[in-house]
Amino acid sequence: MDYLPIFADLKRRPCLVVGGGNSAWRKTRMLLKAGADVGVIASKLNTDFEEAIAAGQVRHIGEEFTPSDLDGIFLAIAATPYKALNALVYQSANQRQVLVNVVDDTQRCSFIVPSIIDRSPIIVAISSSGKAPVLARLLRQKLEAILLQHLGKMATLAGGFRGYLATKLPTFSSRRAFWEQAFNGRFADLIAVGRHSEAQQALEQQLQNQNHTPPTGQVALIGAGPGDAGLLTLRGLQLMQQADVVLYDYLVSDEVMALVRRDAELVCVGKKAGFHSVPQEQTNRLIVEYAQQGKRVVRLKGGDPFVFGRGAEELEVLVEAGIDFQVVPGITAAAGATAYAGIPLTHRDYAQTAMFITGHLKPDGQQLDWSTLARGNQTLVIYMGLMKSSHIQQQLLQHGRAPDTPIAIIERGTQATQKVLTGQLDQLADLAQHAASPSLIVVGEVVKLSHKLAWFTTKEQLLPQPEAVVKLA
Repeated sequence: MDYLPIFADLKRRPCLVVGGGNSAWRKTRMLLKAGADVGVIASKLNTDFEEAIAAGQVRHIGEEFTPSDLDGIFLAIAATPYKALNALVYQSANQRQVLVNVVDDTQRCSFIVPSIIDRSPIIVAISSSGKAPVLARLLRQKLEAILLQHLGKMATLAGGFRGYLATKLPTFSSRRAFWEQAFNGRFADLIAVGRHSEAQQALEQQLQNQNHTPPTGQVALIGAGPGDAGLLTLRGLQLMQQADVVLYDYLVSDEVMALVRRDAELVCVGKKAGFHSVPQEQTNRLIVEYAQQGKRVVRLKGGDPFVFGRGAEELEVLVEAGIDFQVVPGITAAAGATAYAGIPLTHRDYAQTAMFITGHLKPDGQQLDWSTLARGNQTLVIYMGLMKSSHIQQQLLQHGRAPDTPIAIIERGTQATQKVLTGQLDQLADLAQHAASPSLIVVGEVVKLSHKLAWFTTKEQLLPQPEAVVKLA
């Protein structure tokens, strides 16, 4: 180990920065955030320094550095473009046994500043011992995406409860078990959604019920997005990593499923033509049963759970059962798949409105307002429309949509296997024969832009219409 990682208390301690440029300011800003009493020596100061000095946040000691400026200093930083001056600061600090850091010169550092993830009072520091600072920053970026933003508030509330808890649970093992349950239970969930007073009450309730009541389960209804795992929301990923059980649909991609906590129980409750389908009533029952067992349940749906996902129906069942839940929206297929196919949903020249419908109609035969759906200058996006493509084509043509209206069928949108078929409205039914579920149908003039704006799939990969289907004008 090249360096001992320590966290220094700098509150009101005198610290010196030599240099007045951007690099010096970045270090000064960190010192100020830690509560240090900062003085700066520089002949030229950037705007940030000037404003901080004017506000009384930083003291301008002088323009020329002398070794005696380090007398009584706790920590020093040299950040000038002059190697000889930086070396003098380093040597003078060493002689006085003052901690010193020379920016971008590891050989002249008695301490180094790591990449920091700040969830105060939770602080995570990452260092490569000066050997690969870019790699350390990349690691920080990955950890930033994993560590919850509300960790600091959670730690603060927990810290205020520790003393009281010690009077009620005298053994370390019992307190450890208490906090493990709290940080993975209702207390953590309430903090995550900003319900801090209720979170405090949850700690007290957990303590009262420590030996009497089994833990209460919670449900998270999460939109998994259209397929590309990179489009999953940060909040969704965090909850998936905490889940005890995940109930998922066929539309959730393998890439997204790979991000679920490895030891979580996986239950497929999807519905897909030609496959075994789980009735909605059974799905509702399973969600309730798992939650009543005290488990952290994730209900994972492709796209967004409130856009043709029946998510609201499942939540209604949870309300009736008195089970806590939260909703994490996802990028719906209409937004994700069209963006990856280079098709804007609206465009000032082609479409001023966009409408989403499902081709999977209710069995009671309730009819859509086809005259509205067939209007020009709008984009029509149809979910689950392949099986009804002939009926959709017929109705749109019958209600006035032009036969040569551009259309696209986007299969497995946003995924590596994405396929885009383009044609015109009077070819929709034939074109659908060359696509497989899950696919999205897009009708409207905006489809004209797909070849120009395609970025995820190159123009050569953008599939031409099958010769047997498309009649060239």
